[in-house]
Amino acid sequence: MILELVEFNSPKGWSRQQVAEEARNVIPKWTANKELLRKHFVLELNGKTGAGVYIWPSVDAAKRAHNEEWRQALIKRTGAAPTIRYFDLFLLIDNEQGKVMEFPEAAEIKATAA
Repeated sequence: MILELVEFNSPKGWSRQQVAEEARNVIPKWTANKELLRKHFVLELNGKTGAGVYIWPSVDAAKRAHNEEWRQALIKRTGAAPTIRYFDLFLLIDNEQGKVMEFPEAAEIKATAA
C-alpha cells in the first residue's frame, strides 16, 4: 500500500473556508477515481501550506492521477509546483473502527531491492 503526500502552497490570502470550497469542487474527480482508496485534505495551522494525503495501491496509480495536466493546473492555482513524496504504508491503526491493519511490502520496494 502506498501513502502519497502532496504538499502545495495555499493561494495567498485565502481563508480556510476558501481552501475548503476549492477542495469540495474536486470531490467528484476523486470519488470517480476507482484506484484511490482514501484521500485526506489537510491545511497547515498557519494556512500557508495545504496537502493531500492519498492512499493508493501503487505508485503508478498515484502518478496516473497526478499527471502533468494536474500538475500544471495546481501550479496555475497556487503559483508553485507541488512537492510529492511516496511512503510504504505497512501498518495502520484505526481506533475509530477498532482495527489494526498490516499491509504487504509495496511492490516498488521489492523492485528496488532486486
